[in-house]
Amino acid sequence: MIHTLTLNPSLDYIAECPHFTLSATNRTTGETIYPGGKGINVSLVLKNLGYSSITHGFIAGFTGQALVSLLEQTGLQTDMISVSEGLTRINVKLRSDTETELNGIGPYVSASSLQLLMNHLEELVEGDILVLSGSLPQGVPADFYATVIQKVSSRNVRTIVDTSGQSLLNTLTCHPFLIKPNLAELQQLSDHPLTDHETIAGAAVALQKQGARNVIVSLGKDGALFACMDGSVYQADAPSGTLVNSVGAGDSLVAGFLAAYLETEDPVNAFCYGVACGSGSAFSSSFVTRTEADALVQSITPRKIR
Repeated sequence: MIHTLTLNPSLDYIAECPHFTLSATNRTTGETIYPGGKGINVSLVLKNLGYSSITHGFIAGFTGQALVSLLEQTGLQTDMISVSEGLTRINVKLRSDTETELNGIGPYVSASSLQLLMNHLEELVEGDILVLSGSLPQGVPADFYATVIQKVSSRNVRTIVDTSGQSLLNTLTCHPFLIKPNLAELQQLSDHPLTDHETIAGAAVALQKQGARNVIVSLGKDGALFACMDGSVYQADAPSGTLVNSVGAGDSLVAGFLAAYLETEDPVNAFCYGVACGSGSAFSSSFVTRTEADALVQSITPRKIR
């Protein structure tokens, strides 16, 4: 079974407002509320690709109950833990001449709630996969993802990590199966400018040397770079298309990689399928479908650079 962990999920309020003007009354031309959070996005894309999963995380207040209701309407299986302090955050995504985001804080998570989550994760067994994604809410220590990975790895559960900064670095010695920083997140961890594929590859391999087995660096419109566990490094351009919505593209890449790897156990093929899924979501107002991903992957040719 695939499990996704989103410690700080959200309601994503998408507002369409052409020519937004500061210090003025603006009116939307369209608005939608989606369940949000990186692990939740992975579960939603996996569902589109034909894979079931269980979503874990924390919720709080009436916004948390609304989030669970939306997830259940999509058909996702949830195992959310309710906490008493704060509210599940609302993230505002403003689509105007440019895209602007205003992200909420989220609830406070106590040590007892963290222990309850660890108890829930005791249900994972050998062969399961756990995707740990996104930022940490208030009260959660920076090494919590590493603590989780240490716990589940003892039962031969494979882990995928998509977070940033010290929280990501702390997981490396636990040897996650895959990590997926974007370029900005990778640059934050590097002591020299990442200006081309060679320098990006060097920074990705450096994370492998610290313990990650596979590293995918998402590069937005420029595709992605893949440092494979066999020591090779590949780059793949994104297929051509028109950007509609960049939210969740990186999460779609993770879901696509995971789905394809489960089917073929070919990491390079999985990398290409991940790029197709990330691009497909970016080209759509919703998440990529299996049909769209299958079509897009035909135009992706990985280039070995190491």
